Amino acid sequence: MLILVRHGRTAANASGLLQGRLDNPLDAHGHRQARGLAQSLPVADRIVASPLLRARQTAEALASATGEVDIDERWLELDYGEFDGRRFSDLPAGVWERWRDDPGFRPPGGETLAELRERVWAACDDLAEEAAAGDVVVVSHVSPIKAAVAWALGTREDLSWRMHLSTASVTRVDTGGGRVRLVEFNREVDRDLVASLATGKKSETAWGGGSPSEEGS
Repeated sequence: MLILVRHGRTAANASGLLQGRLDNPLDAHGHRQARGLAQSLPVADRIVASPLLRARQTAEALASATGEVDIDERWLELDYGEFDGRRFSDLPAGVWERWRDDPGFRPPGGETLAELRERVWAACDDLAEEAAAGDVVVVSHVSPIKAAVAWALGTREDLSWRMHLSTASVTRVDTGGGRVRLVEFNREVDRDLVASLATGKKSETAWGGGSPSEEGS
């Protein structure tokens, strides 16, 4: 199984900012989310992560049992260029429409969705056989995970604008049997479990609960 995990929350996520290649750490809530994921997911045969700190910190929580995280730059967040650190609502007039409608749109100094698709789809192809034989966890970001979902569904990269992906969520892709199937999308670690990690009270559930929030990138 290919298990795609979005990193835990950062301060930029909580503020609704695009953070792209900004190398922000998890905030306290994000660390609790990562610990909740570690309690909820099975021990993986392999863990791969984006090199950005928020992904590595989440992966390290998951790797407490396996002890190793492989870094792959192809799972980096989309490069938002000059838009890093800004809100969508603060972007120049017309930018959102161009970005949504044109996979070749490039933020100033940034990356296109088509370029993101190329690197993420190649990474998925490289992991497909291994994920068919065991559990491979990839800790990444909102845009690469959406691109991986498009890979699984065999559709265009602009499908990403029609998907919502929460922090500390799990998406599963079955690559066994010579086919690729999306079997689970955007399953959040249970918020009661995350809260219990702050209070020390035990939660009985691992998944679901609470309203979803994409919270930046």
